[in-house]
Amino acid sequence: MSSILPASLQRFFLTLTAAVGLFCYATGPALSADKSAAKAEKSPEKADDDTLAGHSYHGEVFNEGPRRAAYLMGGTGDVHFDVTVKNAEAQKFLDQGLGQLHGFWYLEAERSFRHAANLDPDCAMAFWGAAMCNLKNEKRAKGFIEEANKRLDKATPREKQYIKALEAYINADKKKSKERNDAYTKAMENLILDYPDDLEAKAFLAVHLYNSRSSSTSYVAAEALLQDIFEKNPMHPAHHYRIHLWDHRKPEMALTSAAKCGQSSPGIAHMWHMPGHIYSRLKRYQDAVWQQEASARVDHAHMMRDSVMPDQIHNYAHNNEWLIRNLIFIGRVHDAVALAKNMISLPQHPKYNTLKKRGSAKYGRMRLLQVLRTYELWDELIALSQTPYLEPTDEEDEQLNRLRYLGLAYYQSGKPEEGDKVVAQLQKRVDKLQAQKTKAETDAEQKVRTPEKEAEKKSDEKPAAKADAKQDKKEKAAPTDKEIKEAKDKAGKPFVARIKKVEKQIDALKGHQAIAAGDFKKGHQLLKKAGGADDVFLIAVQWKAGEQEKAEKALRKLIGSHKNEVQPQATLVELLWQSDKKEAAKKEFETLRKLSATIDLDVPLFTRLAPVAKAAGHAADWRIENELASDVGDRPDLKTLGPFRWKPTPAPTWQLKDAKGKLRSSDEFKGKPYILIFYLGHSCLHCAQQLQAFAPMVQEFETKGYPLMAISTDDQEGLKTSIKNYDKGDLPIPLFSNSKLDVFKSFHVYDDFEKQPLHGTFIIDGKGNVVWQDISYEPFMDPKFVLKEAKRLLPDHEQWKGFALDVF
Repeated sequence: MSSILPASLQRFFLTLTAAVGLFCYATGPALSADKSAAKAEKSPEKADDDTLAGHSYHGEVFNEGPRRAAYLMGGTGDVHFDVTVKNAEAQKFLDQGLGQLHGFWYLEAERSFRHAANLDPDCAMAFWGAAMCNLKNEKRAKGFIEEANKRLDKATPREKQYIKALEAYINADKKKSKERNDAYTKAMENLILDYPDDLEAKAFLAVHLYNSRSSSTSYVAAEALLQDIFEKNPMHPAHHYRIHLWDHRKPEMALTSAAKCGQSSPGIAHMWHMPGHIYSRLKRYQDAVWQQEASARVDHAHMMRDSVMPDQIHNYAHNNEWLIRNLIFIGRVHDAVALAKNMISLPQHPKYNTLKKRGSAKYGRMRLLQVLRTYELWDELIALSQTPYLEPTDEEDEQLNRLRYLGLAYYQSGKPEEGDKVVAQLQKRVDKLQAQKTKAETDAEQKVRTPEKEAEKKSDEKPAAKADAKQDKKEKAAPTDKEIKEAKDKAGKPFVARIKKVEKQIDALKGHQAIAAGDFKKGHQLLKKAGGADDVFLIAVQWKAGEQEKAEKALRKLIGSHKNEVQPQATLVELLWQSDKKEAAKKEFETLRKLSATIDLDVPLFTRLAPVAKAAGHAADWRIENELASDVGDRPDLKTLGPFRWKPTPAPTWQLKDAKGKLRSSDEFKGKPYILIFYLGHSCLHCAQQLQAFAPMVQEFETKGYPLMAISTDDQEGLKTSIKNYDKGDLPIPLFSNSKLDVFKSFHVYDDFEKQPLHGTFIIDGKGNVVWQDISYEPFMDPKFVLKEAKRLLPDHEQWKGFALDVF
C-alpha cells in the first residue's frame, strides 16, 4: 500500500493488520511446523499480508522480545541444566540462559533460551526457560509454556514436572496468591523429593519462597536449601538469592554470599551489584561502593560491546544512583558529582529515560543536587544551573526543586539579591495558580447556576424545542448553597496541592533568607515548617539559633543512626570547635579520621576543619588509609571488569547507491554528525508515516548541523517510489538502497531469529560514534525529540562549553 493513501485509510489498514490473530509462539526458524519455519525465512517483501513490516511473524505479543541472536558470553555462572537436548551447542546456550536467569538478566536469558530453541526445536526446556524469563509478562509467559507443552512427548519425567509446575503457576488465579504460591511450592518440593540432586530445583524453590514470603515463610528452610546447593557447588549463582533472602531481615547472614556473588557470575552486572545491598545495610559503604562500581563497569562493557543504550538495562540507573549516595556518605564528593553529571548526560529515550521516569536523567539530577547541597558547593550549583545539567525544565516538581536549591545556593553564597529574585519567581507561580483556581471555581459556579442548554442547541431548527427548553429553564430549581460549594471545591481542588507545594518552597527560601540575615531562630522555624531540608543542616541552624544542647543531642542521635557517614560527623566536629568546645571537637575529629580514607579535603566542609587538625597535631592531609576487609572475597582489579564510564561506540561504515544510482558513503560525514533512519521500503505504511513526519523538519536539522538521511530495504526503483509518494513534492530526505540488508545487519537493525529487518533511528556524532539509537518493530515517530536529543548529546553544542569533558 502506498503512502499516498488518505491518512484515515492508512490508519484503518494499520489497525486492521495489527488486529489479525496472534498464535502460539515458537522461536524464529526453529519452529515445529515446516510451514512456519519457511515463513520466518521469508524476506519482508514476501511476508504474509497480515504481518506489519518489522513486527514478529508469531504475533504482536512477541515484538518486544530479544530479536538479535545470542552468543556465548562467558562469565554467566558455573551451572549446568541436565535436560533433553540433541545439539551440544544448544546445551551451552541452555546453561548460559540458566545462569543469566539466576542473575535476573531476563532479556539476555530469554535470548539464550531462544537461541537454544533455534538449534534444537524439540527442546521443551528451552521454552520453559523463556517462560521463566517472562513471569512478569503473563501473555508472553503463557505463549512460551504452551510451546513447551507441545514438546512434552520429547521430555523426561523430571522435565515434565518442571513444565507442569510452571504452567499451573502461570495459569493460576492471581487473586488467590496464597493458594497459587503454595501449589508451586508443593510442586517444586515434589520435584526435589523425586530428584534430590537437582540443584536448580532447590535454587528456584529458595527464590520462590523469598518472593512469595509471608508471615509463615521459613527463612531457615530457604537457607537450608541454599546451603545444600553450596555444599555441592560453592560458587553457584544462588548466592544472589541468599542476599535477597537476608537483605532486610538479618543482612550479616549473607556476608559470605556477598563475598562470592559477583565472582560467581562476573559477566553479569547485577551479580556485582547485589553485595552492595548487604554492605550498605551494614553501613560498610566503602565495600558497597566497590561492588556498585564493579556493577557499573560490567554494565558498560556489555553495553559498549553489544551496542546497547545505558537505560535499556532496567536496573542500571538504580545501581548508579545508589553508588552516588554511598560516595556522598564516604566523602568522595568529586566522584559523586562527576557520576551524577555523567548520568544526566547519558542518552535519553521516551521509553527508558526521561525526567518523568526513574532513569538516569531523573536520578542523576536528583543526586547531583543532593551532593552539591550536602557539601555546600554553592558556586558550582549556580554555575551548573546555566548548563544542561541543571537547566530549567517543564516538569513542575523538578523545576520547583531546582528553584529551591538555586535560591538556597544564592543565600548561602552571599548573594541575597539573587535569592530574592528566586523567591519572586516562586511567588509569581503561586499568584498564577491562585488566579487559575479562582477562574475554575467561578466557571464551576456559573455552570451550576445556569440550567442545561442542550435543548436550546437544537432550537435553531426546531422552534418547538426552543419553547420546551425555556419552560424547562423556568421549572428547574435554583442550586443550593451546598451544591455551589461542592462544585467550586471540586473545581479548585486540583490547584490546592500545587499551590501548597510552591508555598513550601517559598517558606524554605524565606528560612534561608533569614539565616543569611543572621536570624537563625526564624530560619529554623521556617525550614521546619517547609520540610525537606537536609537533617544535618537543620540541626546546625538550630545549634546556631542558641539551642546548642538540644541540637548536639539531636546530632549525636542522627550520627548513631547514620553510622560511618562523614558529613554529620564532620559537622559535629565543626560545631563543637565553633562553640569553643575544643577538646570535645578534637575527640570527635579522631572518630572522623577513622572514616577519612576517601574524603576530598578540598571541599568546604573539610577545609574548615584544618584548624582542628592542626590543633590535634596532624598534618594538612589528616586522612587515614582504609584497610581492606578480610571477608570480601577475591576481588579482581576493577579496570579488568570494564570502563568506569559509558562511551558511545563507532557506527559501522557503509557505501550505498541513492535513487539516482550515485554511490555515496559514510566517509562523507567524517567530522560531521548526522541522523540516520532505517526504513522497510515504500510499501511499509509505518515507514511512510515516519518519512512524512521527519521530512518537514529536514531544513531545521540541517540548519543545526545534523543532515538527515534514510537507508531502505528497497532497490533503486523502490526508492523512487518512496520519493514519488511524498505528498508535498520531492522528498527532501536522501534515500539509499540496501536491498542486500548487510548495512541493516551491521547496525543490528535486524531480527536474527525471524530473518527480517527492523526499524531503526540513529544519531551519529562527528567522530562516527552512535550516541543515540532506537531499534524496534515500529519506527521512531518523534523528530522533535531526535533533534532536541542531538543538540543535547553532541559535545560541540554551545550549552556544553566548559563542561564537555563530563559528557561521555
